[in-house]
This record gives sequence, structure tokens and C-alpha cells, in this order.
Amino acid sequence: MEKLIEFRDVTLAREEQTLFRGIDFDVRPGEFVYLIGKVGSGKSSLLKSIYAELPVASGEARVFDFDLTRLKSAQVPALRRRLGIIFQDFQLLTDRSVIANLLFVLRATGWTKKPEMDDRIRNVLQQVGMESKGYRMPNTLSGGEQQRVVIARSLLNAPSVILADEPTGNLDTETGRNIVGLLWDIAREGSTAVVMSTHNLSMISSFPGRVLRVENQKLEDVTAEFLPNGESPAEIQTGVPQPTDDNSSADDRCSPQDTAPEEPYHSEQSDQTLSDSEPLEEP
Repeated sequence: MEKLIEFRDVTLAREEQTLFRGIDFDVRPGEFVYLIGKVGSGKSSLLKSIYAELPVASGEARVFDFDLTRLKSAQVPALRRRLGIIFQDFQLLTDRSVIANLLFVLRATGWTKKPEMDDRIRNVLQQVGMESKGYRMPNTLSGGEQQRVVIARSLLNAPSVILADEPTGNLDTETGRNIVGLLWDIAREGSTAVVMSTHNLSMISSFPGRVLRVENQKLEDVTAEFLPNGESPAEIQTGVPQPTDDNSSADDRCSPQDTAPEEPYHSEQSDQTLSDSEPLEEP
């Protein structure tokens, strides 16, 4: 299977400070990879190196067909168009609607045909369960709803890899669980890999994946520490559903619809719903 990300003996540094030494890891399609570690250990820096915000000081580092050690600034937009990036603080444009936020991204990444943009926005909002919230302003949405919009934004260009930097850090436990379940389901579809930094180790048993620990300028695969009895690392990495004590299936545990929905925001003006026959409004 092809490797979407491949780092070999990589050193990362910022100015004169060395952040990582001797990093070795790779990511393949459909994998769900956790980055765990203490605050300040470098999880965000590692993600930044993947989308070329932090340069690679030495070693071999490839993302898709891009050699990060030789990457020119003019190539960075093309690299990032193949990545979906999710931030803890949402980074939505608060002066425009959800639809207008997504239109902004599509136009910025080269889309020009309005019907195609409308269809793509409709599809990604449906994928994250936000199809009825397209005309809402971000500040009228709950934190979990805003994070779903951010995930929809990350899916616009059908990324091969989603990088999620503490996506549940500002959410309550149940909402965070729903967000991780949504990302896990996206990876299980097989074509998109997800690399997620987190402090919440309790998620790993419900949404199994490969676990990489960031510590002392090193990156270590510690998946075996989180394996249930009788499980193998190969099963974890390929997303095979895991057994539970109550005999429920992985799909039962991971579907966001199975948990109590968030209390919706009610405004004086009723929500509009996207339909296949109705064009999306311009921002």
C-alpha cells in the first residue's frame, strides 16, 4: 500500500532550538493515527512540519509526491490543497455564514464554477450532519457544530490526509466523542488518513488506531500499550472493528447519531435547509 506520509531520520528545529531528532514514521490510506504527549512536547510542531509551516532540518521527509526537504514556497499551496487541516480554535470567518465560509475556501483553492461549488458544499455539510445549518452564522452555532463545519471545510478538496490538532480541546466530553467518531468514520471509508493530536486517551479504546507518543524530542509507536487482550497491531492499524465487553459493534460505538444530540441553537428566524434544486447564496 502506498505511503501518504514518510519521515525517515528527520530532525525538526525552530531557529536554534531542536524540536525532534531521528523521527521515523509513515501514514497510509485509511489509517487513524493518534499523536499523544504532554503539553509542549511538540505535537503541533510535528503536524506543522507535515503541511510545511515548520521546515525539515535534516533527514528524508515526503508527503504525497512532495519532498519536504526540497520544497519551494510556490509548491506549498499545492501540497496543502491535498491536506485537510482542523484547528482546535475553529478559525472560521465570523462575519459570514457557514456556506460563505466554505465558498471562500473553494474559491481560494481554484474552484470557479458555481454549480460545482454548490454541490460540493452540500455534500460535505451532509457528510458532517450540518446540511440544515448552512445559512447560520458561526457565532450562533454550538462548539460541536462549529467543529463539524471545520471538518466539512477540511473535506472540501477531498484530502488524502486530515491533520487534526487537538480538535476536541474546547469541547465537552460527549461532543468531543462525537467529533472523534466522525473523523474515525471518515478514515474507515479507506481513502483518507487521519492524524490527530490529543490529550484524551480514553478515546483510543472506543476509536482504535495507531498511537504515536511524542516525548523527549522523539516519536515512539506505543500502539501495543493500548491493545485489548488478543488484539494485534495489524488489526488496529487497518481499522478492523474491535470487540467490547457489552458485545456492541464498533459501528454501534462510533456513530455520532447514537449519542444524545447537542441542544440546537434557536433563533427567531427559522433555519433554511439546503435542497438539490436550490442554489447556494453568494457570500
